[in-house]
Amino acid sequence: MTTLSQECCEACRVDAPKVSDEEMNNLMAEIPKWRVETRNGVRQLERGFEFPDFAHALAFTKRVGELAEAEGHHPKLTTEWGCVIVTWWSHKIGGLHRNDFVMASKTDQIMAGAG
Repeated sequence: MTTLSQECCEACRVDAPKVSDEEMNNLMAEIPKWRVETRNGVRQLERGFEFPDFAHALAFTKRVGELAEAEGHHPKLTTEWGCVIVTWWSHKIGGLHRNDFVMASKTDQIMAGAG
């Protein structure tokens, strides 16, 4: 069985389907530390990551940025002293696509290797 972190993002078209509630619940089981937020009617995946200082937070932000460039899918990143908030959603479809769950899982993998 392939885990989400082993998948690659697929090109997301404007007419790509958003994940259904059932799919979302199944996918959330693989990324339990993430939460679904709804902003302006758009579902997004969000997680905060804590660090001992700004330098570690900034280094993590850079690694997530490198991942985003490699996969062609980009998050909202908020970097503060000791904290990075990562938010994934698919802008083209105005909601959540499987790609967002893949990227959340890959972000967790980056964090797991950051310690």
